[in-house]
Amino acid sequence: MSTPEAMVDMHGVVKTFRSSAGEFTALKGVDLTINRGEFVSIVGKSGSGKSTLLNMITGIDHPTQGRVVIGGTDIYTGVTESQRSRWRGRNLGIVFQFFQLLPMLTLLENVMLAMDFAEMYDFDERPERALELLRRVGLEKFANKLPVLVSTGQQQLAAIARALACDPPLLVADEPTGNLDSKSANTIVDLFEKLAHGGKTVVMVTHDPSLTSRTTRNLTIADGLLVSDSNRQS
Repeated sequence: MSTPEAMVDMHGVVKTFRSSAGEFTALKGVDLTINRGEFVSIVGKSGSGKSTLLNMITGIDHPTQGRVVIGGTDIYTGVTESQRSRWRGRNLGIVFQFFQLLPMLTLLENVMLAMDFAEMYDFDERPERALELLRRVGLEKFANKLPVLVSTGQQQLAAIARALACDPPLLVADEPTGNLDSKSANTIVDLFEKLAHGGKTVVMVTHDPSLTSRTTRNLTIADGLLVSDSNRQS
């Protein structure tokens, strides 16, 4: 049973992919609990199961076996794809390596779009909320610019503002600094630290050891198994 402190609770999670070439088990009975307010990094070689693990947490893919409970909600048992999509829009922020901003929309419109999809906040309230989120990440002066007209670091900050649009308790980031210079990367991690100190749970996949040293907890995954769990929280 999940505890009130748990944001992520995974029990015996197995994920097997089947194809004409045979079977491949990407996750092999993962048990994992991440508490509210933790800032967790996940590392592992390519093919280790990192992305599959994130897909289980975000509800993007289905486990072959096991349970995944996020914020007290079992997101796979008795839940339709439509219900899970709605849950994801309201309870989860996702940050991608390649930003995934819509190029024909301004930064402000990209942030507002997340509220539109989740049907959260009054229509008239959305522009001001989006602007406030861009202000929080230092982009208020660029609110009406298209993504192509700002730097890659600024695009990622805008993507984080979009991920926070519906005030989700959980933020999941897949290699969010992979395409950024060290200064921009540190700006992103500074922001993640502030979010965690404010009570949000942040889960970040990264290959950069200088970034994992700044998280409160580091998980290492290899061959579909969690092989290391280092908790640095005082």
